[in-house]
Amino acid sequence: MLKPEAFFNLDTFEHAVLFDGVEYVWDVLKKINTYLQDNLQPGIHGKLDKTTVIEGEVFIGNDTVVEPGAYIIGPTIIGNNCHIRQGAYVRGNVIVGDGATVGHCTEVKNSILLPDAGAPHFNYVGDSILGGKCNLGAGSILSNFRLNAQNIVISINDEKYSTGLRKFGAIVGDRVQVGCNAVLNPGTLLGPDCMVYPTVTIKGYFPPKTVIRETIK
Repeated sequence: MLKPEAFFNLDTFEHAVLFDGVEYVWDVLKKINTYLQDNLQPGIHGKLDKTTVIEGEVFIGNDTVVEPGAYIIGPTIIGNNCHIRQGAYVRGNVIVGDGATVGHCTEVKNSILLPDAGAPHFNYVGDSILGGKCNLGAGSILSNFRLNAQNIVISINDEKYSTGLRKFGAIVGDRVQVGCNAVLNPGTLLGPDCMVYPTVTIKGYFPPKTVIRETIK
């Protein structure tokens, strides 16, 4: 239920090896930096606006478009045919799969976007994984830090799972739709094909195809 394959189809993801042998899907977040250090070969192969700022080791794939004012910090891998829109802020330890979008004024750090994932408008994606073809509505936030600064613990059917992470945003499964201005609190897990209505605030685990219409505290 909590393994990566319960949330994602990784067949077309170039970096699927990251998920091999992982018991709990959130443990992948702990592996991103080491994977990038071992596998990143810097190179710019897409189309960058002259105002783009690149800092550190960054790979950008073929036919990827980076619009004016984007700021990309390494280590970061951005795949082919991606769209990095105006004012995007990629803060490092990020892997963006082919065809994914990091949108206008969207901030991403220590996260993975699987192929064709979308964070297209005013989103915060911190310490999270976005599944293939999922979409975050404008202004939706994946909050990654508890106000009391304690490690994130996930409760499912009265069983508690300690993630060992002080910063952990959300696991957003394949094809999930998140409405505008929704907030996913730290440690939220959404199975494939879930739908989150606009403006709601949620936390916890939601099985595939769940429709969430109301705030869940």
